[in-house]
Amino acid sequence: MTPIEYPIWVWIFFFAVVLIALFVDIGIVNRSAHVPSRKETISWSIVWISLALLFNIFVYWQVGTHNQDWDLATHKAKEFFVGYLIELSLSVDNLFVFLLIFTYFKVPKKFQHRVLFWGIMGALVMRMIMIFAGAELVERFHWIIYVFGAFLVYTGLKMFQDTDDNFEPHESAIIRLVTKYVRISKHYDGDKFFVVKDGVRTGTLLLLVLITVEFTDLIFAVDSIPAIFGITTDRFIVYTSNIFAILGLRTFFFLLADLADRFHFLKYGLAFVLTFVGVKMLLPLAAQGLIMVLGEGNNSAFGIFLQRFANNEFNQEVINISLAIVVISIALSVVISMLLPPRQLKEGPAEKEDQPL
Repeated sequence: MTPIEYPIWVWIFFFAVVLIALFVDIGIVNRSAHVPSRKETISWSIVWISLALLFNIFVYWQVGTHNQDWDLATHKAKEFFVGYLIELSLSVDNLFVFLLIFTYFKVPKKFQHRVLFWGIMGALVMRMIMIFAGAELVERFHWIIYVFGAFLVYTGLKMFQDTDDNFEPHESAIIRLVTKYVRISKHYDGDKFFVVKDGVRTGTLLLLVLITVEFTDLIFAVDSIPAIFGITTDRFIVYTSNIFAILGLRTFFFLLADLADRFHFLKYGLAFVLTFVGVKMLLPLAAQGLIMVLGEGNNSAFGIFLQRFANNEFNQEVINISLAIVVISIALSVVISMLLPPRQLKEGPAEKEDQPL
């Protein structure tokens, strides 16, 4: 499909929506550090999801009116929705690791909101750089899309085996590096990231937690961004769906913190989705290989099908199949998690007097 251009005002509108939403969230609703109630987290979860869906409608309207092509508008709206679902699901899975980090460092709940806020602000910048760099690479070197596909297949298959149970923050190389070159205290000082101690500016334990969260999100982005490139290479769709997925992470974190163990099959649903997307990205390469084997002039029904598939003539059908598979996989993993609860809840790490650095 021919890439489409989005007017500059559309980008401005997107960033305005994001910044206004963040201002209302952190500047008004969560101005003072507190532990959000269940009612508050549910309400804000609905707000964030509704905001993403409304923006999806805006994408449909804008593309349709600007290009006078409502089939293209429908296609772009589906791309946004599938990308949003994949990124949101991966983000929710990542929240379980954030929970392990907060539990290990015994971060007071009223300060977790602040860490997650600045973590998201950092993610807005990091993901923009990674997405635009990735899109540029795909445009210049199309074969990289096949590298992304192979990487997703590897990641998906690996997720079927790996768990986060053995995640140990103190073994992280980034923590060892930070504590080696940055003065970090072993205590919290309210919600401050820095304090002046003995005339020297020193980072608090909360700063170390923030750095750990930021670095962890960077690692997650390496998996999630190639996943959405498997749906579309449209930079606007990739970035906006990605950002809307992580905007509500703080709210989803508090909503799911008490339910983490109940979604123990979500990882397998996501592993299947990543594997599927990776295979989908590799199919055109496989089709081209079969065409070479059968011969360019093969006029059999199968040969014609391969030619049309290699020329991306089934984009609409592929996005419909992708949407169905992503929705069904995630929904099934959640339903099975609820129907087959874990035999026993996992115990959190033992409490310690001092935080190890």
